[in-house]
Amino acid sequence: MSDHASYWKANVRLMIICLVIWFAVSFGCGILLFEPLNAIKLGGYKLGFWFASQGSIYTFLFLIFFYAARMNKLDAEHGVNE
Repeated sequence: MSDHASYWKANVRLMIICLVIWFAVSFGCGILLFEPLNAIKLGGYKLGFWFASQGSIYTFLFLIFFYAARMNKLDAEHGVNE
């Protein structure tokens, strides 16, 4: 496998992992598991409400920084860093 193909494969795998995590948190915890999560309180608010309103946003922000850090490492491994 060429270096370009392995770089692209690792990049796509990282994007898919990040998107699956974001989908699981935003759709899964914010919509599908809303009712069971409401039985748990977080800072005085029901956890299902928190995930629907704030949790998916915080997860998305975390994933942005995680993706940037992993891509910098991946770029350095494949010699395409800036």
